[in-house]
Amino acid sequence: MSNSDTAAAANPDDYLERIGLDPGAVRASDAADRETLAALQRAHVATVPFETLAVTGDPFGPRDGEGVTLTLPHLYEKVVDRERGGFCFELNGLFGWLLAELGFDADRIAARMLSDDGDPRPPANHHAHLVSLDRTYVVDVGCGVPTMRRPLPLGGSVREDSAGVAWRAVESERPDAAYLTQYRTPGDEEWRDRYVFDATPRKLSYFEATCDHLATAPESSFTGDPTVSIATERGHLKLSPEKLTRSDRSERSEREIGEDEWYDLLESEFGLRYTSE
Repeated sequence: MSNSDTAAAANPDDYLERIGLDPGAVRASDAADRETLAALQRAHVATVPFETLAVTGDPFGPRDGEGVTLTLPHLYEKVVDRERGGFCFELNGLFGWLLAELGFDADRIAARMLSDDGDPRPPANHHAHLVSLDRTYVVDVGCGVPTMRRPLPLGGSVREDSAGVAWRAVESERPDAAYLTQYRTPGDEEWRDRYVFDATPRKLSYFEATCDHLATAPESSFTGDPTVSIATERGHLKLSPEKLTRSDRSERSEREIGEDEWYDLLESEFGLRYTSE
């Protein structure tokens, strides 16, 4: 990771506390091992929500989104100091810094989320990591729903998470990508494609153009209503301006909500202090 990827005022221990981990316990072990990597990813997706409020602003009030800035000091201030979340470029953008601080051999990679018709556009529309340990793992804390909760080895080995979602990373049959991540939800027989990628290391600045497009373009899926999601022990919570969706492995429930409850749920269920004022 280059010197430009160093956040001068950032403290890795404060970041660990933000995601609910004891810095002393992390540093007392061999921090750059597979067990610690798994603990970091699992803790992150359960404490830092995937959320697009910086893009959309308040759905019920006049406050516009503050926008997305892909610099490490800004991301640290947002996620750690203000205890907000973000979308993939923000969450994985900052998490890559933490991995480097803890001694992991981690590379930022550009991925492309696949639409229903299999079209991976725009380019570099997702940011993830490859981490080299006993083998190479895909590590992702900004995937949205379904959330990737644990390191995923290249080579096709299947990993099932606590929500019952099975994941694998296989060789891609596309000429423009080396690998493909796929998932299978509880009760499903077929694998679903999530994103394609290659192993070329990228700097955080590489993602700025696509990040700006997705955060501002009217046709972007992120510039409509805000979405907020977080991993629970056995599933996910997802909040829109109209409803709260709760999943527990194969069980799923939805209920309609009102404006006042939306603000309350942001804090009580997702840890986001985002008031109507």
